[in-house]
Amino acid sequence: MLTERAIEKYILEKEPYYLPVGNEIELFTAAYQAKLPVMLKGPTGCGKTRFVEHMAWRFKRPLVTVACHEDLSATDLVGRYLLEGEETVWHDGPLTLAVKHGAMCYLDEVVEARKDTLVLIHPLTDDRRILPVEKRRVVLEAPDEFQFVISYNPGYQSVLKDLKQSTRQRFVAIEFDYPPFDIEVAIVAHEGQVDESTARDLVTIGQKVRNLRGHGLEEGVSTRLLVYAAQLIRGGISPVSACTVAIVNPITDDRDLQRSIQEIVTTVI
Repeated sequence: MLTERAIEKYILEKEPYYLPVGNEIELFTAAYQAKLPVMLKGPTGCGKTRFVEHMAWRFKRPLVTVACHEDLSATDLVGRYLLEGEETVWHDGPLTLAVKHGAMCYLDEVVEARKDTLVLIHPLTDDRRILPVEKRRVVLEAPDEFQFVISYNPGYQSVLKDLKQSTRQRFVAIEFDYPPFDIEVAIVAHEGQVDESTARDLVTIGQKVRNLRGHGLEEGVSTRLLVYAAQLIRGGISPVSACTVAIVNPITDDRDLQRSIQEIVTTVI
């Protein structure tokens, strides 16, 4: 569990590398200044988390990130009493810690969390900006510096896994997608530490694979996977083998699709 001293671990000392695609920095800054909660929408691995890290660094705020999952409970977010020796001691959860210290709280892939858990965040996402801690019978008021951010992938939404309107309409939403070609090349070259030519080949492969969406492929290859391929190449793995293990194999188990993607790889490289 998180403690009072743990907040120091969430302060970003070094600027996270991020290249803006549009006006997302200006939009987020305006939302932060207006104390509005923000929802980031976009496919897996397109840079949403890195963007949040970059903005936390810009505002000099600690960043508390929660990877949401189906077993995430309200207690996991707010905190719980634990037995330590002969004493029962309260331990703040990540959300409580973030509110207390005016941090940025980021719920990643929020649709994975249980719907009854998400109701807990509602008082923090309107003009009240409060967090009731029922087990301690206290109500915390979020300071001006506190920022609430969630992300989710609309491509995976379904009847069972989608945000309720009562939750969605509490956030301003910024749309994300894979970066334009030249920006993605710069990202892959920088993060993968490869030359521009190699980065261009990888991004070309990525864009061609994304064209298969709707033709048996649920989602295109992410920028993250392109970076992984670049890092393997940097480590001495052949480009074709790197693309096979970082791009072809992770995104589908369908043999026909794998062969199609492998053909794209060998054609480009």
